[in-house]
This record gives sequence, structure tokens and C-alpha cells, in this order.
Amino acid sequence: MRFLVRLVLTALALWLATAIVGGIDLYGESALAKVLSLLLVALIFTLVNTVVKPIVMMVGCALYVLTLGLFGLIVNALMFWLTGWVSERLSLGFSVDGFWPAFWGAIIVSLAMWVMDLLSPRRQEEGQQ
Repeated sequence: MRFLVRLVLTALALWLATAIVGGIDLYGESALAKVLSLLLVALIFTLVNTVVKPIVMMVGCALYVLTLGLFGLIVNALMFWLTGWVSERLSLGFSVDGFWPAFWGAIIVSLAMWVMDLLSPRRQEEGQQ
């Protein structure tokens, strides 16, 4: 259940990025098609961040240290761009038109997910009341 809630929140964050950033487009014939598209793109985004991002982080570890973590912004943009590329190849109705839209989209999604995490209720630890 927690995974589904997280998937819906990611889809909302992606929708927010499409609404704010030019060059990130969501298209479909109906509202339902767009919602399903966002959910599938959110799943791809989650898979990319779960599988590919750790590999890139491990390979670029020295760049993270050298740039004091700013390289992470580049990695996040590349993961967002990769999500857009995969989505276009699967004809999901989501596209990212270059590095800078991916950069700003990744920032919007990261901030939106951070705010949603702050607003979501936490499960209490066992033993706490």
C-alpha cells in the first residue's frame, strides 16, 4: 500500500513539473489517458532511480566529492531525462526536450516529493506511544 501511495505522489510531482517547466510535456487524448500515463511514468522514474542511479553514483563518486555534492544535480537531471526518453520510446505521452528542462524538472520533482514527505504522517516506531 505504501508503494502505491508513493507512486501516486511521484505522479503528482511529475504532473507539477509538466505544469511549471516548459519542455516537459504530457499529452494524451483524455484526462484518464494522462493520469495513466503519469502513473506509468512514475513507475519508470522509480525504477530508473532504483536501478540506474546507484550505479551512476558509484561510478561518479569522485565527482560528488570534488564538487561537494553538486554533481548530484547533474545526475538527477540525467535520470529525469532518461525517464523521458524511455517514456517516449514506450509511447506513454511524456517527453523531456533536453537537459535544461530535465534539470529544472528534477529539481521540481525533488522539492515536491520532499514537501509531500514532510506533510505525510509517519508510522510510529514500535514501542513508542
